[in-house]
Amino acid sequence: MIYPETFETKLYFHKIREYIRQGCLSPMGKERIDKMTFSNHFSNVELWLRQTHEMLHIEDDGQAMPAEHFFDLREPLKKLKVEGLFLEAHELFDLRRSLGTIRNIVRFIQSKDKELYPSLHELSATVKVYPAVLERIDSIINKKGEVRDNASAELYRIRQEIRHKQKSISGKMQEVLRKARQSGIVDADASVTIRDGRAVIPVNSANKRKIQGIVHDESATGKTAYIEPAEIVEINNEIRELEYAERRELTKILSELSNFLRPYLEEMLHAFNFLGIIDFIRAKARFAKSINAVVPPMRHETSFRWEKAVHPLLYLQHQSSGKPVVPLDIELTQQNRILLISGPNAGGKSVCLQTVGLLQYMLQCGLPVPVGENSQMGFFDRIFMDIGDEQSIENDLSTYSSHLMNMKYFLRHSNNRTLLLIDEFGTGTEPMLGGAIAEAVLAQLNKQKVFGVITTHYTNLKHFASENKGIINGAMLFDTHKIEPLFKLEIGQPGSSFAFEIARKTGLPEEILQSAKNQLGEEHINFDKHLREIIRDKRYWEKKREMVREREKKLEKVLAKYEKELEKLKNERDQIIETARKEAGDLLASANKEIEKTIREIREAQAEKEKTRTIRKNIDQIKEEIKHASIDNDTQKQLEKKIQKIKERQNRKKQKKPDEQVSNKPINDTENTQNEIRQLAPGDPVKLEGQSIPGEIIEINKKEAVVAFGQLITTVKASRLERISKNEFKKAIRQNNVVSSNISEKIRSKKINFSPDIDVRGLRADEAVAKVLEHLDEALLCDIQTVKILHGKGNGILREQIRQHLATLPFVSNFRDEHVQYGGAGITIVELG
Repeated sequence: MIYPETFETKLYFHKIREYIRQGCLSPMGKERIDKMTFSNHFSNVELWLRQTHEMLHIEDDGQAMPAEHFFDLREPLKKLKVEGLFLEAHELFDLRRSLGTIRNIVRFIQSKDKELYPSLHELSATVKVYPAVLERIDSIINKKGEVRDNASAELYRIRQEIRHKQKSISGKMQEVLRKARQSGIVDADASVTIRDGRAVIPVNSANKRKIQGIVHDESATGKTAYIEPAEIVEINNEIRELEYAERRELTKILSELSNFLRPYLEEMLHAFNFLGIIDFIRAKARFAKSINAVVPPMRHETSFRWEKAVHPLLYLQHQSSGKPVVPLDIELTQQNRILLISGPNAGGKSVCLQTVGLLQYMLQCGLPVPVGENSQMGFFDRIFMDIGDEQSIENDLSTYSSHLMNMKYFLRHSNNRTLLLIDEFGTGTEPMLGGAIAEAVLAQLNKQKVFGVITTHYTNLKHFASENKGIINGAMLFDTHKIEPLFKLEIGQPGSSFAFEIARKTGLPEEILQSAKNQLGEEHINFDKHLREIIRDKRYWEKKREMVREREKKLEKVLAKYEKELEKLKNERDQIIETARKEAGDLLASANKEIEKTIREIREAQAEKEKTRTIRKNIDQIKEEIKHASIDNDTQKQLEKKIQKIKERQNRKKQKKPDEQVSNKPINDTENTQNEIRQLAPGDPVKLEGQSIPGEIIEINKKEAVVAFGQLITTVKASRLERISKNEFKKAIRQNNVVSSNISEKIRSKKINFSPDIDVRGLRADEAVAKVLEHLDEALLCDIQTVKILHGKGNGILREQIRQHLATLPFVSNFRDEHVQYGGAGITIVELG
């Protein structure tokens, strides 16, 4: 399936393997990484990739998978297969922690959506960690990995007795040491020490006969002897016997526990196998994240299309130095199965070849690959490669002989599901002969319908590729102005080697280059020259096309933005107009109601002076509100149309009944008032009692008249109207207009002289805040968008007080410090809106 045997070494896959090993937590995972290899079983590779893809995303919700205590207990567990063997306390401790980790991992996976992580759910479904096993181990082993005192009644008794005797030894040793100090047998600073597990006293060798006991050790110089006093020897012997008893009891307890675990052996071995697989998949996912790898769609066919493919080792190398990696776009189809890449030396041909081989090999080992998400991966049964020098003194192989041996193997074993990778095709012998043989081999491989990526400098192979179906040329691009490679592959045309340009850049004498051109011949020089010109022109027009495309995209974005803003403005305008219309209508309706209500109250009050005066004040207030109300142009036009229609209707009535007059006697009105009412007619200028604004009668009927006071049309009692002359009407109109124009003039003058900056330094906080609020009101009146408040830095108290009030104002959209160069925190910029 893979050729040659040094395939992984030539592609540096062993380095990929080492990177993944570094992410493992256990020997079990590392073993699987060492065994990881190429597979041509599509279902297996698909499963491996699906598991790794799910592991890549299983922690996307922020919850981390348990990653502690990945111990390998397979060998210790095998002791359970033999009757009489048992697990040691430290092995049981590691077993307990590992089984806890396995249980937590299974729970973690099963807590995720099964539809999103089906492969990991399937992997964990058969894993069983019985609670009885964990509980039994916990009853024997404590959290420090030691056997509990209460593991059995006998063990508890033995350990209690050992502690009791050790305590008595401590007291007796201190007593012996005290007496020895008093008699001068030992130094004053001497203390009890331990030798061979026995408590002893350091004594000068000259005095060792003065203390009865056993000498256990001497110092290196021989000046100090370590003596166990006779009073202690017997107690130490008893403790030693108790320790032997303790060991026998521990063996009994551990054997019983191992017997309990023996029926669960197969389930535990399966659980540790699962732990190794999880460790393996997790390490692959961690490496995939480090190289930005993904699991793109994969089909069981040999065609593929890669976008933005990157050599993973080159990416890691450049990442540490901050260099960018030029991505590779490549495609092989049934119509163009073999890509023949040409171009300058050191232009990236070999890297391109190695990238294809390494990524395809990684994919079929079950590893995600660093390609764009829109890429489409193919699948091959065999990958053959001829890269580098295989010459061998032992096998009597030259460089070219080794290439021919590889070609022989390719021709014999290749088929339509084979991927070939050949670097510097045909080199190693005389160029004309080598090129001819390479062309014949290429023709045969094309007949066998193999897929492949081949690099070459031979012109005849470029011609052959352009004239035969199934083979397509590709070029590594070169910047002819800077005389440097671009490391970018372009499929569809052959590339020039740019030999003369590179030689000239390295400083080779011009006469040497000219001599070489003369020897090469005009035809070959012209071919290479035209090829370079084609490449240069194509790059130029591609840049132009890309520039036009970018500009079109920007133009589309700008147009879409303006259309959206225009639509928004239109909606806002319609909304504002609608709101204004509604408010004007509500105001008119309210005014009509208030006036009618006031008239009714005057009539009901029977002309009581005090109450009439109060009601008229209310009317004046309503008139003042109406006076200052604004109505948009559409409303004004509608009012004018309404007035015109009313006048036309009144004229038609007058034509029908020219002599008819309406008369009605209001309550408490005199006969003179009735005569005056009869004299009022549509079109007469009138004044309403207690009001300075004149009006014009539009329609009169019985007791009521429809009168237009400026932009306001209302119905009032005719008895409250006073007819005035036209001159009085014009004079009153002028006076009201003067008042309005005076207000406008004041506002205009204020706008001209208004300064948006205000200085409140030296003021108390309440004075400063009041002054700032007054200043902001004037700014709003003058339609100012930005105001500067100079308050100084100091302790920041004045600044804080002002900003607290600014935060409560609805018309303040934003406030911030001035730029450091212009005052910084001593000035606050306020934006109104």
